[in-house]
Amino acid sequence: LTGTLVLSVFTAVLGFFQYGYSLGVINAPQKPWDGTEGTLAPPADIGEDLATSPHVLTMYWSLSVSVFAVGGMISSFTVGWIGDRLGRVKAMLVVNVLSIAGNLLMGLAKFGPSHMLIIAGRAVTGLYCGLSSGLVPMYVSEVSPTALRGALGTLHQLAIVTGILISQVLGLEFLLGNDEMWPLLLGLSGVAALLQFFLLLLCPESPRYLYIKLGKVEEAKKSLKRLRGNCDPMKEIAEMEKEKQEAASEKKVSIRQLFTSSKYKQAVIVALMVQISQQFSGINAIFYYSTNIFERAGVDQPVYATIGVGVVNTVFTVISVFLVEKAGRRSLFLAGLMGMLISAVAMTVGLVLLSQFAWMSYVSMVAIFLFVIFFEVGPGPIPWFIVAELFSQGPRPAAIAVAGFCNWACNFIVGMCFQYIADLCGPYVFAIFAALLLVFFLFAYFKVPETKGKSFEEIAAVFRR
Repeated sequence: LTGTLVLSVFTAVLGFFQYGYSLGVINAPQKPWDGTEGTLAPPADIGEDLATSPHVLTMYWSLSVSVFAVGGMISSFTVGWIGDRLGRVKAMLVVNVLSIAGNLLMGLAKFGPSHMLIIAGRAVTGLYCGLSSGLVPMYVSEVSPTALRGALGTLHQLAIVTGILISQVLGLEFLLGNDEMWPLLLGLSGVAALLQFFLLLLCPESPRYLYIKLGKVEEAKKSLKRLRGNCDPMKEIAEMEKEKQEAASEKKVSIRQLFTSSKYKQAVIVALMVQISQQFSGINAIFYYSTNIFERAGVDQPVYATIGVGVVNTVFTVISVFLVEKAGRRSLFLAGLMGMLISAVAMTVGLVLLSQFAWMSYVSMVAIFLFVIFFEVGPGPIPWFIVAELFSQGPRPAAIAVAGFCNWACNFIVGMCFQYIADLCGPYVFAIFAALLLVFFLFAYFKVPETKGKSFEEIAAVFRR
């Protein structure tokens, strides 16, 4: 682990910090936008009917939550193209402009039609996060040595949960979660965007990109020496040469070829299913609406309980950084899914029996905390970097773009539909997630391979077999 490698990975994952902040920041001010209560109540620019129309309120709220994911869906398809065209570092530099613009729109929301500026700002920030959530794993997996690839890949998730936690703390009413300060609260991740912009100027380009994509052998060696310190770069250069020959024989793979070629079929199915399982596990329902869930469970100060979830979230993500290279990806993924399944069942039981037994509120709360812990053990961090591991250089950009789109599409569906489903199903809403988690567990058990300690070529060979 060298200083340059640490700086490069830290700078890259600031993109995921902004993603986490945008996920969590919308939770703390979640109260009706009726002009009388809550921190996001805009003035009469929405219209007087809002005060009497809960359906319109739910629509605006759901839209402001989920439009972030629409931006991510749209931009995630261009990840491969922009990453190959500009290079990993320059691409991350350029897309930062979107983050700064989106955060400015939200920060200035009080000076215009606030609901429209919030929705527009969330959409533009989503465009940035969609690009970033593809470029960051691509860059981190390519600059990391094989022995550290899993641990450094887990840092994406650590950055997300740190962003969520900080947004929740700043969202407390006596800090920024009040009538005066909420635009600053929503736009504050622009500071991380500025920091990332300047730090990227100090980061070396991916040696894999330089060697395999551009054929710049000397520049790739220089980049490797900066990243690895005094280590002899020739072993990694030899591995890249092997991968380059493999890539030359398979050419750059388009999204269409990815789905039509039988060669990639198994890997594509696995890549898509790990993304679907991350989002449809129900975790974003907890992140977006945890304050509301704690209120239903009878907690006096639900915002503090939500922050407690954020703290537990962060602690167990740190633990998973150390676990992922010891226990392996597949076993952690399976353990996480099974733990979440049991927690979702317990949460459902707790919410259903709450009216009969007051102490069931504690069951619901413990279940929420366990749900989050098991998510951070496997289904949280692993999908972000396993896709980059499942594919060699030729199909990797297209695969990351498709997986990213799938992740964001599922994120949008959960963000847009959860409030309606929760209103319809009441306490049984997490039974739906429990059923889905069972499906994901069975799929992972039979289909997801172990990628720990394997080179990209060895992983490709597993799917060929």
